[in-house]
Amino acid sequence: MTLFWIASIVLIAISAVFIALPFVKKKANNDAALRDELNKALYKDRLSELQEEDEEGLVVNQQELIDDLKQSLLDDIPSDNQQEESAQLNPWAVIIPSVLLTVALSYGLYAKFGAADDVQQWQQVTSNLPALSKKLMSPEGAALSDDEMQDLTLALRTRLHYEPSDATGWLLLGRIALANRDIDTAIGAMNKAYRLKSDDPDIMLGLAQALMLSQDEVDQDTARSTLGKLVQRNFMDVRVFSLLAFDAYERKDFAAAIRYWSIMQQMIGPQDERYEMLGRSIENAQKQLGVTGANGKSVSVTIDLGEQVNANPDAALIVSVHNADGSPMPVAAARYPLGTFPRTVVLDDGNSMMQGQKLSQLEDYMVRVRVDNDGNVATKEGDWYGESSAAKMGEAVEVIVNEQY
Repeated sequence: MTLFWIASIVLIAISAVFIALPFVKKKANNDAALRDELNKALYKDRLSELQEEDEEGLVVNQQELIDDLKQSLLDDIPSDNQQEESAQLNPWAVIIPSVLLTVALSYGLYAKFGAADDVQQWQQVTSNLPALSKKLMSPEGAALSDDEMQDLTLALRTRLHYEPSDATGWLLLGRIALANRDIDTAIGAMNKAYRLKSDDPDIMLGLAQALMLSQDEVDQDTARSTLGKLVQRNFMDVRVFSLLAFDAYERKDFAAAIRYWSIMQQMIGPQDERYEMLGRSIENAQKQLGVTGANGKSVSVTIDLGEQVNANPDAALIVSVHNADGSPMPVAAARYPLGTFPRTVVLDDGNSMMQGQKLSQLEDYMVRVRVDNDGNVATKEGDWYGESSAAKMGEAVEVIVNEQY
């Protein structure tokens, strides 16, 4: 508001200058003298005309006409009182009331039509942007009220107007639009954020969330591709698999939906209140497939490398699930790029290796992890490995790769 008062005072001061300028710059003209000069000029012109008319014989009594002309000249001279009143006119008597009227009209009209309260609220909301953004980004972001969401949207739009290269700001605006089911705004904001920081996993996830809600098949394909990139980068976030499961179910790919929901169960654990809800979703998908008695179980493995391990970046990561007795023949196995550590992988019945035996049928199991440097599973020399202790089906395990063949 300080800037407003300074600007308004400056504008009123400029207006006052323009009001006073005609009086200050007024030429010191003598109106009476100007009038006399004009009358003299007219008098001389008329005398010349009378002289010509007299020479042509058109005038009977020239002197009488001259006397009348002189009398007209005298009648046009103002009285002393009129001259004194004109001389007594003070320019400040016009300037001061005019300036006061300008000030009164300016602030009065602004108070009536200027929406000063809205401007003040807008400035206050803009100053609260960091606190509102922090609240939205926190796990309790859904607790934002409708008024806070509106305030945050206004503050973000103001900031993005001046800082259009703020990727985080576009991400927040997209999330707000998603919460308000404003799909077009969400997609637009997320796309701008993605163009600014295409490698940010949070932005990639936000873009996939927005595109997944679009009715355009191209947008949905882009969302699936983006989610696939996140999985390949080992971005193990429950929201990623939730979107994949939702999309698979909508496309009636119930087997894929079961797999993603099972992975989510392994990630959150039975203690989470969402675990049972996911179980009901899995049962519903199984009914759609006409499957009964299945349990959709999977194995979640968290893998890390020992400090002494110096693995080839081009090496492969081989994860295998065995019977708890340590049988060398794996029940299920999967091969991954080396990637970064620690990381979590999930195996399910889709990774089963043995005819007639599924991973979900195991009651107890153990996991072996191997870093295959040359890409040939038949050779082990120089490869690093690690294995877990026996675990019950449904329990997640951890494996540290720190032994070498």
